[in-house]
Amino acid sequence: MVDTISQNPVLIVGCGLSGLTVALEVAKYKKVKLLTKGDPTISATAWAQGGIVHLTKDEESIKTHVQDTITAGDGLVDHEVLEFIARSGYKATEWLINHGVVFSKDKKLNQLHLVLEGGHSVPRIAHAGDATGRAILDVLIKKALTHPNITILKNTFVVDLVENQHLTKLGHDNNIYGVYALNTISNEVSAIPASHVVLATGGIGKVYQYTSNPPTATGDGIALAWRSGCKVANLEFMQFHPTCLFHAGERSFLISEALRGAGATLEHKNGERFMTKYDSRKELAPRDVVARSIDFEMKKHGIEHVYLNAKLLKKDYIVEHFPTIHGKCKRLGIDITKDRIPVIPAAHYSCGGVLTRINGQTTIQNLYAIGETACTGLHGANRLASNSLLECVVTGLTASKSIVESKFNHNQRIRQYQVSKPSHGEDDAIEIFNSWNELRTIMSSYVGIVRSTGRLYKALKRIRLLNEEVRELSQQYHPNKDLLEVRNLVICAELITKSALKRKESRGLHFNKDHQTKLANALPTVIRSNSVI
Repeated sequence: MVDTISQNPVLIVGCGLSGLTVALEVAKYKKVKLLTKGDPTISATAWAQGGIVHLTKDEESIKTHVQDTITAGDGLVDHEVLEFIARSGYKATEWLINHGVVFSKDKKLNQLHLVLEGGHSVPRIAHAGDATGRAILDVLIKKALTHPNITILKNTFVVDLVENQHLTKLGHDNNIYGVYALNTISNEVSAIPASHVVLATGGIGKVYQYTSNPPTATGDGIALAWRSGCKVANLEFMQFHPTCLFHAGERSFLISEALRGAGATLEHKNGERFMTKYDSRKELAPRDVVARSIDFEMKKHGIEHVYLNAKLLKKDYIVEHFPTIHGKCKRLGIDITKDRIPVIPAAHYSCGGVLTRINGQTTIQNLYAIGETACTGLHGANRLASNSLLECVVTGLTASKSIVESKFNHNQRIRQYQVSKPSHGEDDAIEIFNSWNELRTIMSSYVGIVRSTGRLYKALKRIRLLNEEVRELSQQYHPNKDLLEVRNLVICAELITKSALKRKESRGLHFNKDHQTKLANALPTVIRSNSVI
């Protein structure tokens, strides 16, 4: 049996902001299928508390944002990409508002309420309380669910991209013809043909023990693209958010940077502030500086966490502007109007990913990657706060235009996925879990905030062994969600570690004790499929 279709849809893998932007724009002209491996309401977008950079056409607005992004990116930002996004930035909030997203207003001035975040020279962050991502996602998901040209396939996990060798009759090597996808409920794998495939699967935070990311952040899009021959770039730059809640009952709850922007301070148990020792901007220094400072203080004093003190802020202000944080902490026994918040740095955002153009186009003709899955060069060596949602919308709009204008389609027949392998047993399930647990320990211990060359080589050796073990399991057994996620995570972990070893300097989010001097010329780290470390 084969799967075929004469008029193929555009297939988008992922239901976060970037994927939904493409879906809603492309659906004006073409049929769209949105694939999500679980619930479409669960994504990194939904967990984004702070907000989105709000820009206007005013030259000063553009100029200062460009400079702040370059400073945060530590000289590695792609200036052409940055300039394009900054000049197109006004479209992002405009597009979201036109779709019905309601941002917080400054009641006195009757305009958007803009707040200050770390690394920004002026208040320019538009937000919806302290749950901006949730407000955006709720509106766009509702639009997608009711759109006649959009079909959302839940519980659908992409196993592999359909390439030339998967066709009954050979096509072109540099094309993707669809995907093989696992229905995680029925456990069946089927081919889904597509004219274009857009990878919008989010980040890779689950390679670490502590992360602000949702459970879905297992690097699926990066691994899929890599296995199909795409290049990846700048994966050594993993941003650790300085303030993730440290609590036994909640390991992934982010304490928004906007709270520090409002005046909250970082302290030790005895109330001593420490950021004054590290940077003149104190708590509002870029995230890499703050996270590294916290990490150093924790190791120096042998402590598990530090504290964020918001007690000096007015109670009414906290309740009005940070209702989500206030409510979550209170349910866990922490009243942030009276108590300090225990916090720890946690893996937050990957500044690298699949190497793409500004429109999301990869090196494969009809394969796109956008959002955190992609590396456009915007973030450089460190992402400026709230640039991520901005990038999602702007590149999503640009990718949509490229896809709509593309003439590529196909009527190729796709071979049926081989399903003769048995399902794995209980012992194998334990082995999969143990592999993931070992991977997180390796990455957190050896490829975290502070690195060394020797420890990176140790990590690479152990990750390669894990990769081989997981590959053997993948060859032996029928795929399931856990096995696919671990397979993707070990690939991403190896790529992160290889990228870190290739960079012989300390820059931005990458700090190597053996290469602390910053090189004169800032160059991206590009890994090709035939690269050797």
